[in-house]
Amino acid sequence: MSELDGVWRVERVSGLLPPLTGVRKRISGSGGETALGELPGVRFDVRGLELHYRAPLAGLVDVLERAEEGAYAGRAVLLGRALGRFRLLPLTTTTEEAGMSPELRARLVKHIDEAHAMEQNVLRMLDGMIKTTDDEDIVAQLEQHRRETEQHAARMAERLQAHGASPSLLKQASGILGALAKLPLDVVRGEKAGRNARDGFATEHLEIASYELLRRVAQRAGDDETAQAATEIIAQEKAMADRISASWDRFAELSLEEGRP
Repeated sequence: MSELDGVWRVERVSGLLPPLTGVRKRISGSGGETALGELPGVRFDVRGLELHYRAPLAGLVDVLERAEEGAYAGRAVLLGRALGRFRLLPLTTTTEEAGMSPELRARLVKHIDEAHAMEQNVLRMLDGMIKTTDDEDIVAQLEQHRRETEQHAARMAERLQAHGASPSLLKQASGILGALAKLPLDVVRGEKAGRNARDGFATEHLEIASYELLRRVAQRAGDDETAQAATEIIAQEKAMADRISASWDRFAELSLEEGRP
């Protein structure tokens, strides 16, 4: 058994290393692998605090040094030449620690991934609403919620990383294309304020429903951090829906003004 046994999150520090978002090192005894999400990993042998990679990366060695709070500082060395530096951090949530079956973990990751893709879609929708809204107070509210939405997307990306996964490019692309296809209609259609409010109100409740489901799946999986993130995001989505609901008279007035010659 090695002191490195476990699942480790990898953070790039410097040098020629690529972005390492979603990369994990799984180590057990004298061997292990480096993998991105659920993709097949590259195997290595553990020799003390050095990880010696096998083909097709033979000649690459990760040289580790103990750092603070159970973390390790690492240097990637290829044929004696330093490529860059990284850090190894122990995962706070693993399937074994949470008592989570592989099937339940896969379902949880799917819900988190869908929530992340949804937020990417909402960001584009908010961009369209901001561009087609003339009322300064409403624009300020939309911009504030856009900042919140960026934070929501970042939190879901973090929860994916905690489970050794990364955002689905396919789901993101589908959401982005759907939002972009909608933007020209937002620009030319009449009664923009009222229709934007209607679409925004419906979207907020779709998000609330999605996070209510995610929260319950996370609770059953024993993932308290994801459940807490969902709870906090739900509160912000409800607050935005309430702001829209409190302004229906104003949206109606703006819509009628837009229709006047």
